[in-house]
Amino acid sequence: MALRIKSHWWNDESDRSFAEIGSALAFIAWRISVDKAITLHCERFVYRDDAQRLAVIQEYLIFLVQVADRLAHGMLDDGQRRELVTAFAKKLVEHVQDNSQDLLGPADYGTPFLARLNARSGEYAEFQLDEEGPSYSFLRHLGFEIQTLMGRKEENRWIIDQVMDKDGWDAYKRFAKAFRDLFE
Repeated sequence: MALRIKSHWWNDESDRSFAEIGSALAFIAWRISVDKAITLHCERFVYRDDAQRLAVIQEYLIFLVQVADRLAHGMLDDGQRRELVTAFAKKLVEHVQDNSQDLLGPADYGTPFLARLNARSGEYAEFQLDEEGPSYSFLRHLGFEIQTLMGRKEENRWIIDQVMDKDGWDAYKRFAKAFRDLFE
């Protein structure tokens, strides 16, 4: 079943705050990330448990924050960009906390996610994303992190190829389109 992303405002006459745009981006990123985790399962990659599946979703979320930051760089000044990405990340922390708590029970899931997001931001800073999309190394890093989470068992051995060649690109294209649509 195809994932349908709503990325146009219902009332496009009114101006949106960066907090509202960040919230919409977080919802879209969450849906795309969950879809990519499901796609991996459908491609016969094996999750050990729900915690591992949530960790994969979080890696996709981190990747999409990096994409949003790069896309915003060309559209907004530094202050606006910071405000947007901060609102986006805060809303993602809420999504991670709420969904992880529902599946895994009460605990602090948002703080470790935020720490990983901050660490990965430094790593992704080395990679390029231009008008054609993320570079090979940008996608390879996403694939490497997901492969590290999933392990190198026989059934998950080729997961890096799936992420780099298909799922990472698809996540980027869907998210980049939605990002641009929200600013129209």
